[in-house]
Amino acid sequence: MLLEKILQSQGFGSRKYCQQLIKNGAICIENQVCDNPKQNFNLGQLHFQVFGEDYLYREHVYIALNKPSGYECSHQATHHKSVFSLLPEILIHRGIQCVGRLDQDTTGLLLLTDDGQYLQSLTHPRKHVPKVYHVTTADPVTTEQKQQLELGVELRNEKGVYAATGVELISENHLSMTIHQGVYHQVKRMLAAVGNKVESLHRHQIGLLELPRLDEGEYLYLTPSQKQLSQNIQLDV
Repeated sequence: MLLEKILQSQGFGSRKYCQQLIKNGAICIENQVCDNPKQNFNLGQLHFQVFGEDYLYREHVYIALNKPSGYECSHQATHHKSVFSLLPEILIHRGIQCVGRLDQDTTGLLLLTDDGQYLQSLTHPRKHVPKVYHVTTADPVTTEQKQQLELGVELRNEKGVYAATGVELISENHLSMTIHQGVYHQVKRMLAAVGNKVESLHRHQIGLLELPRLDEGEYLYLTPSQKQLSQNIQLDV
């Protein structure tokens, strides 16, 4: 691929801007300054530097973010900050999107990508990718409420019954539960349906992928194995 197209595909700006970066000597590959925008490179494990900062060519990006409270999962946030403000501009220019959404007051694992097929594999209603949440409730969770969550509850304006699996009482006001559908405000509405209220909500896991060790607001690129885990696929070892 032409060097100018490589830089553009990685989110460094327009073709014209990338050409100017190259002509200005800002790009190094294998410790050599590359000043020809039309130079061709093999994309396999291509490492390059822009103004001395290291980058790896990625056809698509898969990001795990530890979302803080007070951020909206939207490019056009209205009442709070946007989660995209936590990411560098080159990722924004790639057109990354949130894989599903978390409410502004919900924290934890948020995936982002520019791969439409991957996004569809996790968000299509037929996929039923499990998501594990840690929930703090306003009132102690009773045994009856736990059983109701497991048997399923009806949600207003939704068809069918919504049940949780893996419901564990961590303490009297703290539980872990897994949902498989992902309708609007599902966990909050399920707790309300059994007579309780969510005080705080944290997503700990998507598929088989647990939230990596990240401080709030930090992100990382998923490895191929982590990407598979997020799709609920366990690789053979």
